[in-house]
Amino acid sequence: MNTEEKIQQLRDELNNHNYNYYVLDNATISDFDFDIKLKELEKLEKENPIFFDANSPTQRVGGTVTKNFKTVVHKNRMYSLDNSYSKEDLFDWEKRVEKVLGSTDLEFTCELKFDGASINLTYENGQFIKAVTRGDGFQGDEVTNNVKTIRSIPLSIKKDFISDFEMRGEIILPLEGFIKMNEERLENGEEEYRNPRNTASGSLKLQDSSEVSKRPLDCLLYQVVTLERKYKTHFESLENARKVGFKVPKSIKLAKTIDEVYNFVNYWDANRHELPYETDGIVIKVNNLQQQEELGYTAKAPRWAIAYKFKAEQVSTILNEITYQVGRTGAITPVANLNPVQLAGTTVKRASLHNADQIDKLDIREKDTVFVEKGGEIIPKIIAVDFTKRLETSIPTIYATNCPECNTALVRTEGDAKHYCPNEFGCAPQITGRIQHFISRKAMDIDGLGGETVDLLRKEGLIQNYADLYDLKVEQVIPLERMAEKSAQNMITGIEKSKEIPFEKVLFALGIRFVGETVAKKLAKHFKSIDNLMKATFEELVKADEIGDRIAQSIIDFSNNLENMQLINRLRSYGLRLEVSAESLENQTDKLLGQVFVVSGVFHQLSRNELKKAIEDNGGKVSASISKKTNFIVAGDNMGPSKLTKAQDLGVSIISEQDFIDKIN
Repeated sequence: MNTEEKIQQLRDELNNHNYNYYVLDNATISDFDFDIKLKELEKLEKENPIFFDANSPTQRVGGTVTKNFKTVVHKNRMYSLDNSYSKEDLFDWEKRVEKVLGSTDLEFTCELKFDGASINLTYENGQFIKAVTRGDGFQGDEVTNNVKTIRSIPLSIKKDFISDFEMRGEIILPLEGFIKMNEERLENGEEEYRNPRNTASGSLKLQDSSEVSKRPLDCLLYQVVTLERKYKTHFESLENARKVGFKVPKSIKLAKTIDEVYNFVNYWDANRHELPYETDGIVIKVNNLQQQEELGYTAKAPRWAIAYKFKAEQVSTILNEITYQVGRTGAITPVANLNPVQLAGTTVKRASLHNADQIDKLDIREKDTVFVEKGGEIIPKIIAVDFTKRLETSIPTIYATNCPECNTALVRTEGDAKHYCPNEFGCAPQITGRIQHFISRKAMDIDGLGGETVDLLRKEGLIQNYADLYDLKVEQVIPLERMAEKSAQNMITGIEKSKEIPFEKVLFALGIRFVGETVAKKLAKHFKSIDNLMKATFEELVKADEIGDRIAQSIIDFSNNLENMQLINRLRSYGLRLEVSAESLENQTDKLLGQVFVVSGVFHQLSRNELKKAIEDNGGKVSASISKKTNFIVAGDNMGPSKLTKAQDLGVSIISEQDFIDKIN
């Protein structure tokens, strides 16, 4: 056996032992013997660098230092999940799925919802390439070197799976390991970690991967993302992923009905505390992958999956004082300042009271004993008052009448739950909030500039609005507190680079009330430029896709404000993109304007996403379900028979993939 063969044999042996120990929980070699083999491999690799392999078992011990984690755009967006809290919610979801598919022939998978840090693992030709955190779903941080140290993640896999794919999963810290870490910290006189989820997430961003390798992190996988059609169901793809080395929990079950799903929910709600890691619910998915494609996505979540959240933990504490916060849009949020209390692994000191109606409904008063829970186990909220403990001196809460920051009288329009401060350009939190929104990742994504720096720049009188950012000079910024020359230069460079951001993101960055990320994309697509948008009448606005009365009126109010008009003109003078680029318009036509399409089945020349994009690029609209408004169904192989029947009943035209291509060409 030559040196190369010996090195490969050791790698295969060690990979197999890793798999048996960390995935199957069935050690086939002692720790001592494993270390002997690892040291032998390290020695051979060091003596023969020509045979270096980034995915060798020796690379799991860490040692690479990452100063700055590179931001990477996800090839396939990582969506959030819609939540449900009752059996009725699940039945409603099932009915929505059946309506879109036009079929009741469904099968579901039931999986535990892990409480950790979401991760996306990329494999090419069976080799691990990179790991990227979820981030905002569109892009995340590359943490490849740190993830390599997690021994339950295979760095190479057998050839009988899929060649190129992504694995979605959750990096977790098992409870036993978390407890041990805290015991060691206490012995060293250090503060304990608060909870496993935050500790797992924080571990991924440690600069020294050798420190990450010391932490008992694990990775549980729950989704295969690929263009290859090797498997017909989600369950089948995960079962095969487990066979080639991925740690897919065996708790996953198939269910034919929502009643069976709910049996799974009830079982784990009662038994989840016996698990070796934290879980906060169940994820239910449509099992058939073609049906998943048919169902598609909303702006935020897949239609083919839903999370069932276990009942949140509740605690009681004293509400000391009600204060008020001002948001970037001027919305006032009442905040309950509480006696600190432990809740779901964190110390809670504050909770949102939402609005005046909620305070009145629950009759919440200062000095009350209140019950607090985490909404979706994330945001603390008050759910009730313990009236048996109310003080005799208690007086009803009188909601604020003036802005807590600028003392302007608050306003509340009919039908709106929130009070607002109308002092849009003179109220400090609104000024800072709008600029912070403008520079945020989903908007202008300005590197080198954060929320605290924005507040400092405003307080120093250097900026009063987001247009002022483009007048900043390095020499103005350097004297600021904690600002070195390099940091100042990075900020100015980041501001300059933001001029390349496309129009749809600039539109979102402007902070027009009710114009979120998705609405901004639709408006940019429809009106093509800020000038067209700001000149549009109410009637023209509501004709745009999914633009209702409230959004239309908000755009008109924004456009009629002189200061906003001046800001837009300044942004134009600095060179920001206030219209859809010529490159974006190159492939766009109005050939399908006003026509509604449903895409159904399996296609061969274009992927489903490419078909949908082609429809939208040519002015058409893609709908998830067939209705009287549907003009065409683009039908591929294996189109559902119930969809076909419904289309025929409604007289909807059914065209093939080739018919569609001919239509747009």
